[in-house]
Amino acid sequence: MALGSLPTLSGDKCAEVHLQRPFATAGWLVSPQAQTKRRRRLHKQAKQACSRALATAGPVVLLDNYDSFTYNLSQYLGDLGCEHMVVKNDEKTVEEIEELQPRGILISPGPGRPEDSGISLALVRHMAPLTPVFGVCMGHQCIGQVWGAQITRAPGGVMHGKSCMVHLSSPEQPGQPHILEGLSSPFQAARYHSLVIDAATCPPDLEVTAQTDDGLIMAVRHRQYPTCQGVQFHPESIITSNGKIIIQNFINMLRSQSSTEDMPQLPLPHLAVA
Repeated sequence: MALGSLPTLSGDKCAEVHLQRPFATAGWLVSPQAQTKRRRRLHKQAKQACSRALATAGPVVLLDNYDSFTYNLSQYLGDLGCEHMVVKNDEKTVEEIEELQPRGILISPGPGRPEDSGISLALVRHMAPLTPVFGVCMGHQCIGQVWGAQITRAPGGVMHGKSCMVHLSSPEQPGQPHILEGLSSPFQAARYHSLVIDAATCPPDLEVTAQTDDGLIMAVRHRQYPTCQGVQFHPESIITSNGKIIIQNFINMLRSQSSTEDMPQLPLPHLAVA
């Protein structure tokens, strides 16, 4: 990295630092050696300030839509060493959650429609430009609805603990986060839902990254905010093969955003044999 500047960090936590050269003091031109020494000192101070700002980042907020699967997600996060807190969808305001400076947001499954999910819709809308957001089932539908998709009845009716094969429909791209990175295609997934994002109204803002055999949307990624992603199925269910890999991908996404060392970026777990 050039000594003349530091990159701006997300959320304006640390402004870009420009160091002038040459600079003068009391009318005298400072020697090149002194300029270099000063730039190095300011560069070090700026890096320290950025590190302090990032160190204040709070835990992942797991928004609970009053669903028992929330605690399966919580267990996976804990197993993978991710600091997090569970917040009910009517317990705090969006502003109160933002004040926590969360590293990321995980929107849980839940009953009903997205509009029945407390602050979920508002939280997705407000936080997606600021921090990674991952939606599971209801959370996935919230992401779809926020950007204009209609949420409709699944053609097959209620899916309660049913498994299906999910096909990746968007290849992994270098430098682009992919919540399904490392999974084979197709893979087995657990479905507990009666609603889906309507493929006919899925907006250009959302890239479909996985589908069922019959074309139902199983995963999306926002094109402008690629760390905003959702899955319709349940990675936290034992029916889903290698579901913990998906949660690890979310955690790795957080680390790549923060560039801090306290959030472990682990190699993907060994793929189980289907």
